[in-house]
Amino acid sequence: MGDIRPALREDAPRTAPDRRGAVVAALMLAMALAALDSTIVSTAVPQIVGDLGGFSVFSWLFSGYLLAVTVTLPLYGKLSDTFGRKPVLVVGAVLFLLGSLLCAVAWNMGALIAFRIVQGLGGGALQGTVQTLAADLYPLKERPKIQAKLSTVWAVSAVAGPGVGGLLATYADWRWIFLVNLPIGAVALWMIVRFLHEPDRGTTGTRARVDWAGALAVFACGGVLLTALVQGGVAWPWLSGPSLALFAAGLALAGVVVLVERRAAEPIIPGWVWRRRTIAAVNLALGALGLLMVAPSVFLPTYAQSVLGLAPVAAGFVLSVWTLSWPVSAALSQHVYRRIGFRNTAMLGIGSAALILLAFPFLPYPGRAWQPTLLMLLLGGALGLFQLPLLVGVQSTVGWEERGTATASVLFCRQTGQTVGAAVFGAIANGVLAARLGGAGDLDSVTRALDAGPAPEATRRAVADAVHAVYLGASCAAALAFLVLLFLAPRRFPLLKEQ
Repeated sequence: MGDIRPALREDAPRTAPDRRGAVVAALMLAMALAALDSTIVSTAVPQIVGDLGGFSVFSWLFSGYLLAVTVTLPLYGKLSDTFGRKPVLVVGAVLFLLGSLLCAVAWNMGALIAFRIVQGLGGGALQGTVQTLAADLYPLKERPKIQAKLSTVWAVSAVAGPGVGGLLATYADWRWIFLVNLPIGAVALWMIVRFLHEPDRGTTGTRARVDWAGALAVFACGGVLLTALVQGGVAWPWLSGPSLALFAAGLALAGVVVLVERRAAEPIIPGWVWRRRTIAAVNLALGALGLLMVAPSVFLPTYAQSVLGLAPVAAGFVLSVWTLSWPVSAALSQHVYRRIGFRNTAMLGIGSAALILLAFPFLPYPGRAWQPTLLMLLLGGALGLFQLPLLVGVQSTVGWEERGTATASVLFCRQTGQTVGAAVFGAIANGVLAARLGGAGDLDSVTRALDAGPAPEATRRAVADAVHAVYLGASCAAALAFLVLLFLAPRRFPLLKEQ
């Protein structure tokens, strides 16, 4: 079968239709690995702690992985622009599988946390490079299809992950949560090696220079600042010595990053990422998206259990419905942005999201389960209309040699927004709970108490007030994203003409 040019562009990977289908399947498997890993571990924590101990530090099973993914995104984006997508994706998959194997044989909690960080080093390559390759493989008019498929993978993983993790931990052993990654990842890795063929771009010695000093500085700065945000208010008070020391060190390292990157010939975070209005506006807007996503994903399950009195499974369903409408809306968004443009479509989506989030505090108390479920269904539709046009739009304004960096910057800002949102909204929720309950208790203690039975009336009302405050803050984040697009983003994205 003769080769075709699926994206009809000179910068697209040359591959036949069956090969492109195999590559897409491999990308979906790779994305599933990264997506499942964010949810499948959570339900097995009791079994892991019971076997290995380390209850006081188990939260680092999630924090360590998140930190590794977030701080490596800019590095992998630059490397994929320098050496190609395939080698970066292969290295990421190998690291992820190695981390999974090591996690399965971990002998204590410290070792498991260290091996989760190894997983995260691979997960950063998977997330960024998969999204970049999706844009390489398809022209602008077809990109919503592949992005909708990847969104569906995230949706299915969000719904299936906790259930699969619980089943494996209950009827097999928690170590199988990591072992199941091996055959899936091996198939994805083989398909990538076998079917993905990128054209020779004539890389020269100068082209292949890597700013390793900048990469180390970015990694250190991001790690310190994200650790301060993740652990602040949890492991120690916000105004304590450790928090202040970490923030001070993070700011100092940020200055080092600026100095190193200004002098680098090929900086990891090039200045054009923030000098171009389109990319800068999208980065800020999707940072706000990460911020507001924390409200439902972290706080809604507790609200559903304590205020509505739902069982954990039913509470999970209330949250999961937005994963049904999000990919559908994302797939259909192309019909909207072709008429009114990327910016206006995204503004329509985030404006609707702001109103939906603002409606949550006005739900009746205690209310019925269908009410927040309906809001979540609408919210997923609004955010699908917001995120996908921005991602596709940014990827269409840059050439192959800049697409990895641009995509990584968008994902990095969204991940950082989620970390900041968890810290900010956690502080807001705990502050409201402390005020309503006379300084006794926080959201974590309420969540643990739900295992013993229904929450008292005073606690239910306090949780409702706390979650309402969080949703109000999320609505403000959505409004901020709307204003960023209104005043910073150009009306028409400067799309590159496809060959």
